[in-house]
Amino acid sequence: MARQLDEQIAGRFPVGQRLRVLDVGMGQGTQALRLARAGHQVTGLEQDSTMVAAAREALSGEPEGIRDRVRIIEGDGRDTGVHFLPGSFDVVLCHGVLMYVEEPDPLLAGLARMLAHGGLLSLLVRNADALAMRPGLSGDWMSALGAFDTVSYTNRLGLDVRADRLGMLTATLAGIGAPLHAWYGVRVFTDTAADGAEIPADVQTLLTAEERAGRTDPYRGVAALLHLCGVRG
Repeated sequence: MARQLDEQIAGRFPVGQRLRVLDVGMGQGTQALRLARAGHQVTGLEQDSTMVAAAREALSGEPEGIRDRVRIIEGDGRDTGVHFLPGSFDVVLCHGVLMYVEEPDPLLAGLARMLAHGGLLSLLVRNADALAMRPGLSGDWMSALGAFDTVSYTNRLGLDVRADRLGMLTATLAGIGAPLHAWYGVRVFTDTAADGAEIPADVQTLLTAEERAGRTDPYRGVAALLHLCGVRG
C-alpha cells in the first residue's frame, strides 16, 4: 500500500514539495513516520490511548528533524472539524478505520472538508465484495456461503466489524466532492497467511507480485482490502 500511496503523491504534487498530511486513525504511526522521513509535515489523529502511546514512543526514537515534523493528537476521527480548519491539508489518510465506523459517510465528508483543492484522500477498507475469499480458501465452506450477502465479518482480533463495497464508496466519494481517482487491491495473495508468519526470503518478489496484482483486473477485485484514492475538486 505504501508503494501505491507514493505513486499517487508523486503523480499529483511537484517533486520536493513538503506536504501537509493528516493521518486519521494513525495507529502506531507507521505511515505517519514514513511520510515524515520523506520530508512532509504530518499530523496524526488517534483515539486509542494505547496506540497514541506507541506512536509517541516510536517517534521519540527518530532524529530531531523528523520529530519536529510530526504532531500527535488524541481524538476521534469524526471530530476533525473541532481540531482543524477546512482545507488545512494536502493529503488525508484514513487507513483501517472505516470498518469500525457504523455510519462512515459523515466521517468521510469531514475528511474531504479537510483537504485543500486538488488534495488527495487515501482510504484503506475491507473489501465487502470479497468476504467469502478467506474462509473459502481456508476450506470453511459454511462461513464462505454466509459471507456472500453481508458486509459484516469478524476480524482477526475477534471483533464484529463491517466492510465496504467499491461501488458504494465510489458514489460516496463523488457526493462529498472527492471523486475516486484510482483504486488498488491490497493483500491479494497473502490474506490467508497466518498471524506471525515468518517473512519469506524472497519478500521483494512477493511484494512485487502483490503490487502487480493490486493494480490488475480481475485480481484486485478479490483483494482482502481496497485502497481508494479520491481527489478534492
